[in-house]
Amino acid sequence: MALTKDFRDTIRDRAQREAGFRQGLLREGLELICNGDFATGRAILRNYINATVGFPKLARMTNISSPSLQRMFGPRGNPRAENLFGVIAQLQQQEGINIELRMRSH
Repeated sequence: MALTKDFRDTIRDRAQREAGFRQGLLREGLELICNGDFATGRAILRNYINATVGFPKLARMTNISSPSLQRMFGPRGNPRAENLFGVIAQLQQQEGINIELRMRSH
């Protein structure tokens, strides 16, 4: 289901006002990807990118074209690990945070 313009605007406005919300979007997107829910994780990261740095600036930061980045995080995106981790590194740097992966025992 596509997001409406009003909903995207709401996400963008709140992300620009609240660092905790913005960081939560980034963290949630990465957690979903790490847990195997790639489609939802990519969608959340796409919202995060649109609400913060934007695809044109992210393209300059990563040396990946804006259309390629948009495809990577689109509904049928299938990014290469090298590109995905490069984007994640730039997003963390831009946000000024470092998200760590931890092993959990069952």
